[in-house]
Amino acid sequence: MATHDTRAALLRLLGTDGPLIQAPMAGVQGHALAVAVHRAGALGSLPAAMLSPEGLEQELHALRAAAGTRPDGRLPFNINFFCHTPPVVDPAIEARWRQALAPACAEFGIDAASIPPGAGRAPFSTALADRLEPFRPAVVSFHFGLPEPDLLARVKAWGACVIASATTLDEARWLEARGADAVIAQGLEAGGHRGQFLDHALTRQCGTMALLPQMVRAVHCPVIAAGGIADAHGVAAAMALGAAGVQVGTAYLLCDEATTSPVHRAALSGPQAAHTALTNVFTGRPARGIVNRLVRELGPISPLAPAFPLAAGALAPLRAAAEAAGSGDFSPLWAGQNTTGCRAVSATVLTRELLAGFDIHDS
Repeated sequence: MATHDTRAALLRLLGTDGPLIQAPMAGVQGHALAVAVHRAGALGSLPAAMLSPEGLEQELHALRAAAGTRPDGRLPFNINFFCHTPPVVDPAIEARWRQALAPACAEFGIDAASIPPGAGRAPFSTALADRLEPFRPAVVSFHFGLPEPDLLARVKAWGACVIASATTLDEARWLEARGADAVIAQGLEAGGHRGQFLDHALTRQCGTMALLPQMVRAVHCPVIAAGGIADAHGVAAAMALGAAGVQVGTAYLLCDEATTSPVHRAALSGPQAAHTALTNVFTGRPARGIVNRLVRELGPISPLAPAFPLAAGALAPLRAAAEAAGSGDFSPLWAGQNTTGCRAVSATVLTRELLAGFDIHDS
């Protein structure tokens, strides 16, 4: 099980006062949320999977302007990237997907067949590394595995701490063997995309409190718990089961600094938030979100959805039209199974409350 030594090792890697990471959440945050978390003594994260190289550089400049650099010259944040392999567009699959969306599109006067394919999410690349390198972030994290060895070696040569998500013991061992400095035990309760990458069997996925102690025993590097942790007592529970640190995402969705849409905020604040599901209908890959019309009618897991991330392309006009009418029926309302920590407060306030969980565990 984790000891004070592994917790101390993680703190050295992260460079923070407490071993708490704000989960990077593409589409619902920018640099402002990460900065607010940083100011409270935890590790703020910037999701880069939906940013162009130019957009990434702009956000990195904003982070540096707001927080400066550490004494060692590093940007004191976690920058997160995806590591998926972009799929080849299959016209037949795309046509079937648009046909499935056609009835809903017709309600908003959209010709589904005319919507061009679009990805919307790009994996870590040389172009992104070129923009990232001058900022020398303290932490670089990855979802869906790790980048190619030459790119990973480049990141580690900057001295960055590398962390990545694991949803099974095999994935944790794979990550450690290939150079990850710490692994995130992503339980089934977690909101957003599953980080699974060695296989896609959902039957192999398990909850945080079952996965965490097994993963702590399976690897030697620090293990960070994620999924279902919404308050200080959840933090303390994860630490009691051996975590060296904790990552929290869903609880930040209603924070002042988040860019969560009005329809998403409304869903998180109402009874609808109690019903979440793993679904592939928004992007083509299993991700946990609040059940809405699209999930009910086409999913939760649809064989018609194109491979990740292509499913999102055909949905974009439908989502935009529905949201303009005040509806979240066709929006990815990402959320974990525990939304009780969601409150409309500053992320700095929430972070300080979560950090108190480490004191609960130590007492």
